[in-house]
Amino acid sequence: MKISTTLYFDRATQQMGNVQANLSKVQEQMSTGLQIVKPSDAPDKAALVTRMESELSRQTSYQETLKAVNVRLTAQETALKNTSDVLYRIKELATQAANDTLSSADRQSVALELGALREQIMSLGNSQDSNGNYLFSGSKASTPPYAKDSAGVVYYQGDQARMKVNVGDSRRMNLNMPGSDAYVRVVRDDGKGGKTGVDFFQALDDLVTAVKSSDHTNIQRGISEVDALQQGVSDGLAQVGTDLTVVDMQNSVLDEVVLRLKATRSDVEDLDYTEAITRMNKDQLALQAAQSGFSKISQLSLFNYIK
Repeated sequence: MKISTTLYFDRATQQMGNVQANLSKVQEQMSTGLQIVKPSDAPDKAALVTRMESELSRQTSYQETLKAVNVRLTAQETALKNTSDVLYRIKELATQAANDTLSSADRQSVALELGALREQIMSLGNSQDSNGNYLFSGSKASTPPYAKDSAGVVYYQGDQARMKVNVGDSRRMNLNMPGSDAYVRVVRDDGKGGKTGVDFFQALDDLVTAVKSSDHTNIQRGISEVDALQQGVSDGLAQVGTDLTVVDMQNSVLDEVVLRLKATRSDVEDLDYTEAITRMNKDQLALQAAQSGFSKISQLSLFNYIK
């Protein structure tokens, strides 16, 4: 290797360039608060951070899904609670109508209120969530679950499907409740020694008709059937309450997972400012020394040493 003035200049320039690059890198790290500014800084750690960010994104999507489920379940709970309150009022009126002291005109007034309450329950059965989807239509979210035919008879036009959503890597839960699971049918004697199923709203309509006609036998039957309808709504409320508990528990699990992932990512990519400041001071001193040395070397020539 030939020793020359050019070699001295090249080596000094290279040394200052290396020190300057190290100083620029630590300054960039301090400005961002990260020890991995570019993937090339630490490819293995950068890959690990990418994997953790992907995992965090997935867990966050689960949390967003849980929020949507919670809103929908809360709306279902409100609708069913209000339905239960209306049924209590219906039973109270039916019991009043069964009293022999009431006149036919009084029962007509009671029947009018019973009809209005039945309409209110139908409205509750057709409740929608914040996105305009019907709560009790099964998978037919855009279709009102309850409608009337030309004779004014209420029928269910949803389906029995229960939609499930992922709320964890190995956890799925119900998003909806078909109306037939809460607004249940009642079992009635068919008068021939057998049993027949009667729709929720048909049972209420029969009760209204019995009150209008002062049919004491069917009024008593209607009171008993209201108890069965009430039980169905209560069972639906219990299911919604259970699902809401699951939402709370799963939220706690996801919060812990997200916290752990963020802590791990922080350990990998966050900058230790104390160590970074030490490196920066060291590099600044090294750069100053290199610049000072170069300024002296640049004034010399090998001819100074040739005698």
